[in-house]
Amino acid sequence: MKILFIRFSSIGDIVLTSPLLRCTKEQLKDVEIHYVTKKKFAGVIEHNPFITKLFTIDNSLTEITKELKKENYDWVIDLHHNVRSLRLKSALHRPCKSFNKLNFEKWVLVQFKKNKLPNVHIVDRYFETLSHLGVKSDNKGLDYFIPEKDKVRIQNFFPSNFYNGYHSLVAGGSYFTKQIPKEKIIEIIKASDKSIVLLGGPDEKEIGDSLQNQFPDKVFNACGKLNLNQSASIIEQSDKVISSDTGLMHIASAFKKEIHSLWGNTVKEFGMYPYLPGENSVIHEVSDLSCRPCSKLGHHKCPKGHFKCMHDIIVSTIFNT
Repeated sequence: MKILFIRFSSIGDIVLTSPLLRCTKEQLKDVEIHYVTKKKFAGVIEHNPFITKLFTIDNSLTEITKELKKENYDWVIDLHHNVRSLRLKSALHRPCKSFNKLNFEKWVLVQFKKNKLPNVHIVDRYFETLSHLGVKSDNKGLDYFIPEKDKVRIQNFFPSNFYNGYHSLVAGGSYFTKQIPKEKIIEIIKASDKSIVLLGGPDEKEIGDSLQNQFPDKVFNACGKLNLNQSASIIEQSDKVISSDTGLMHIASAFKKEIHSLWGNTVKEFGMYPYLPGENSVIHEVSDLSCRPCSKLGHHKCPKGHFKCMHDIIVSTIFNT
C-alpha cells in the first residue's frame, strides 16, 4: 500500500502530523508513506524514519505532479485542505480523504465569540482521516527527529553558567500578536531562577542582542544563529520551555518538555495547544478579554492598540507551578 500525505506548511502544522505517520507505519502491513510539503519546510520532516519518500514544491505543483502520478497511490490523505491541495488531488485521480479544518466554526468564534468547535485536539481530528484504514492514535504524542550533525553540544556553545540547566524562551512568532513582547520577556528573565536561551530567527536578533547586553550573566541570544534542527536540539536539552503559539512550542511537545505557553490573539479552543507535553506544562492566557480571539492566525499589530492579551499575562505563574 502507498499513502500520500499532504501538508504544505508550516512548522508547527507539519510537526502535528507526525503521530499519523508513526501510527500508519506501525499499524498497517507493508505500507509506504510519501509526504509532500513546501521546500522551505522540508527540514521539519525530512529526517522522519517513517517516511519512504518526501516530495517538495518551491513555486508550483507542476514540479512534482508528473512524478506523483507514477506512484499510483492507494490513498491520498489531505491534511492541508486548501485550493492547492485540491488541485493536486484532482490531478492524481486517486482515492482521498480530506481533513475538515472547521474554518466556519473558527470564523464564528473570532467574529461572534461563540465557540462551536469540538473540544478535541487537532491531532485527534487528523486521525479521523485515517479511520477508514483502521489506523488509531497510540497516544504517544508527537515526533521530531534531529540529525546527528545538528545536535548541539551545550559545552561547546554556551558559557559555563548554562551547564547546570537553562530555560529556552522563544522570542519569535509568525505574527506580532502571537509574539511575547520585549517588556514581558524582561519580566520573565528577572523572575527566572535559571539562565535563559533566546530562540528565534534573524528578525529577533536585534531584540535578542539588546536583552543579552542588558542581562549578560543570564541571557544568551541564539536568535538568527541556529537552523531549525539546532534550535530543536537546544529545546530538547532545556529544563523548561517558554513560548507563544509557535512551531517551536510543538517541537517542545515532541520532546515532552515542561512547556509554559503564552497565548495572545489565538486561543486553545482552536485545538492547537501543546499536544501531550511534559508534566507541569501550563497554558497562560488572559481568558476574560472580550476581544480574544481576534484572528485564527494573527495580526501585524493589535487591532485594539492595547495588546492586553499578552501584556496582562502574570509572569510569576510560570515559575510557581
